[in-house]
Amino acid sequence: MGWTKIKNFIMVGFRCLQVKEWFMNFFRIIVKLLLVIGALNWGLIGFFKYNLIANLFGGEASAVARIIFSLVGLAGLYAITCFCKACSLCGCGCCKKNNGQQ
Repeated sequence: MGWTKIKNFIMVGFRCLQVKEWFMNFFRIIVKLLLVIGALNWGLIGFFKYNLIANLFGGEASAVARIIFSLVGLAGLYAITCFCKACSLCGCGCCKKNNGQQ
């Protein structure tokens, strides 16, 4: 392989990494947004017995409301994995220790 082919191969790989990085950043922003929406909705339900998502989208049984509730739940599951990866103090066995500190 010539130098230009190697250079082109590296640049294509770098572009793929940039696209993957962009997508993951976008995905994390969507997850955070869904978590905020879910938290605010649960706060409204707890304090005022008012379900904003259900009222905006035609009731709890409507397809759109159920999709939003499902997406919020999936975002919560993804957030659990992020907490476990970031944790270094709990000692639960699934988390990595932070340089031997507890």
